[in-house]
Amino acid sequence: MRKLPNLNVLRTFEAAARHLNFTAAAQELGMTQAAVSLHIKVLETQLGEKLFNRQPRNLRLTKAAEAYLPAIRRALNDLTLSTNGLFGPSGSNEVNLKLPITTMVLWLAPRLPAFWQEHPDIKLKITTSIFTEAPDHEINDIEIRFGHGQWPGVRCEKLSSEAIVPIIHGDLAPAGQPFDWKDIKEEQLIHILGFDDHWARYFSAQSLNLDSSRPRLVVDTTAIAFEMVTLKAGLACVLKRFADTMIQKGEPVVTSGPPVVLEQGHYLIESTGNLAPRSEVAIFLNWLRERFNEEA
Repeated sequence: MRKLPNLNVLRTFEAAARHLNFTAAAQELGMTQAAVSLHIKVLETQLGEKLFNRQPRNLRLTKAAEAYLPAIRRALNDLTLSTNGLFGPSGSNEVNLKLPITTMVLWLAPRLPAFWQEHPDIKLKITTSIFTEAPDHEINDIEIRFGHGQWPGVRCEKLSSEAIVPIIHGDLAPAGQPFDWKDIKEEQLIHILGFDDHWARYFSAQSLNLDSSRPRLVVDTTAIAFEMVTLKAGLACVLKRFADTMIQKGEPVVTSGPPVVLEQGHYLIESTGNLAPRSEVAIFLNWLRERFNEEA
């Protein structure tokens, strides 16, 4: 099986074939004319075919080069499209952000249009996780986690304190009246994986007993819990930050009790490097801090 030519050599060939001029190709690629000539000679030797007919002030492709060139152009174009599509073009002002899926869907997403009105040139590449401990092989400019801020091997900056509130469909709650848990003894409690203790914490803080015989539904994200509440399928206990956002959006949910403060919050995982963040990363970081602070 023939060894494939070096990618840089193929790029040089494509540029030289397009310009039919080694000097012009060298200027485009940031090389010397001698380096372009050397690349072509290396490629011709490896392929065992002459690629250019060299005449004074005239350069022509050989039949072999004419047949080879379309495939090279397609391959280089495919590489460019795939690279830009997956990673963004060079100098794209892209910020790589990782955060919990619920924080993304229920809190950050509704606020992003306002950010892009201020900074239309900054692009975001967002990855999400259901659980903080999920393995991560990505290199992130910014990572946000929810928890107690005690993860081994990283430094943390606290972005927010949080509280929990029960939510219910507005049609099931007494309009303008304090919520009475006695009225909903048969309503299903929706539990969220990873936040399994929220109902217990809430009932304890309100000096209520959590009846283990109540109907129970377990889902894996707060976003699904919200959807179940909008379908009148039960009550959920969620972060007040998320409940406020959904209510402001006009979702048919209401809080059904006073908030209870949590010991957990959102944390920025700080880089251990000494380099200052890129300007677009710094801009987005400052914007995030302002959003968390104004809603504290």
